Amino acid sequence: MAVIQMQKNNLLTEVREFFKLAVPLASAQVAQSATGFADTVMMGRMGADVLAAGGLAAITFLCIMMTASGVAMGVSPLIAEAFGAGQKTRIEQIARQGLWLSVLVAIPTMLFTGHVDILLSRTGQTETTVQLANTYLDIMLWGLFPVVGFAALRAMVSALSQARPIMLIVVSGTVFNIVWNYILGFGKFGFPQMGLAGLALASVITLWGMFLALAVYILTNENLKHYRIFQELHRVRPRILKELAWVGVPIGLFSGLETGFFMVITFWMGLLGTEVLAAHQIVFQTIVVVFMVPLGISYATTVRVGQWLGRRDRPGIQQAALVSMSVTTIFMIGVSTIFLFFPQFIIGLYIDITNPANANIVAIALPLLIIAAIAQVLDGFQKAVYGSLQGLQDTQIPMLLNVLGYWGVGLSAGYGLGFQLQMGGVGLWIGQSVAIAVVAGLFIWRFWRLAKHQKLTQQL
Repeated sequence: MAVIQMQKNNLLTEVREFFKLAVPLASAQVAQSATGFADTVMMGRMGADVLAAGGLAAITFLCIMMTASGVAMGVSPLIAEAFGAGQKTRIEQIARQGLWLSVLVAIPTMLFTGHVDILLSRTGQTETTVQLANTYLDIMLWGLFPVVGFAALRAMVSALSQARPIMLIVVSGTVFNIVWNYILGFGKFGFPQMGLAGLALASVITLWGMFLALAVYILTNENLKHYRIFQELHRVRPRILKELAWVGVPIGLFSGLETGFFMVITFWMGLLGTEVLAAHQIVFQTIVVVFMVPLGISYATTVRVGQWLGRRDRPGIQQAALVSMSVTTIFMIGVSTIFLFFPQFIIGLYIDITNPANANIVAIALPLLIIAAIAQVLDGFQKAVYGSLQGLQDTQIPMLLNVLGYWGVGLSAGYGLGFQLQMGGVGLWIGQSVAIAVVAGLFIWRFWRLAKHQKLTQQL
């Protein structure tokens, strides 16, 4: 009985510590994605052409941003392990080199973003779509450094179990962004009507504000300022940079490949027509908002598993992973139920479903939303498992499994169903849902293999 009671107490403690991290991190991710949701709503009010082009530009930038900021996320598992092991000096060194890594990643990424219009023009998109998307991206590229820098600082703060300020900063930034998106996008209160350019400009200003706010918080907070991460920033430590890159680059590539897969699907949707692309954007933006919860949970999972790894505690690692997977699955089942029972309400958030001009978009979006509802449970689950793998600093193999599941199985199935069997947007969505299922299965196999056998045994 005493052993059972102790296990129960340990589980309750893990649940409490998990929620202390997961709630603010997931809330921050949802708040940040709310900007994309609001942007999509505003784009819908600007017309189908703007919605299609803006959606294409948004997913393109999201792919670039997730890749770049993912590299900086290598800071999280390394600092979490150092924190669990009580290594203060190492925490400081990793955090400083994380900022250097942010600079090294941001510069080439900005150059690439400035020339994405060449890629877009070669994917069969209309000239109007390319021009509108390029207007958005040429402004958004100036927000890439603060995005990556914020990711590095967020990874440090969350790894030290100080996640609440992240939520407050992101929520404040989101409110600011949405308000100014509306003002600049539609030309309110005497400001010029800038359309997509206004949405991008407001977003860039917000990204810089959030980065600077988190930096100031770290400098002034009693629990964080003694780490002195902004001192001796001029010292570059190649060994630690290499270590960060070894863990972080596969995370960035993973994020980019995952988002890039959905970007390819979006390109293919554009080949099926503006209405199909607009319907896809409605459904995709909805699941992006929902997906931010398991994404935030995965960040918390990385921290908890990493901290237990630093303490060399195998049962703690396994318990943290199980809590994360259980919470994520329960949440996603609830969300999927809402998708299935209230699809027209969700579509109506973006466009006027009573307007006959939007009838085709609604008809296309409804089956896509049903497919998305089914796939989201597995998508959330695989993200929780991936967070556990990151906590174990196992990032190379999951990246390869990502390529196999998404780019191998997913694109093949999507293209075959969507174009060869002429199922259109429905076929493409079924294909990407199959990919999600395959990746979820591969990840769970990888985690339990590590948790029981080779790598974890070596690390412990």
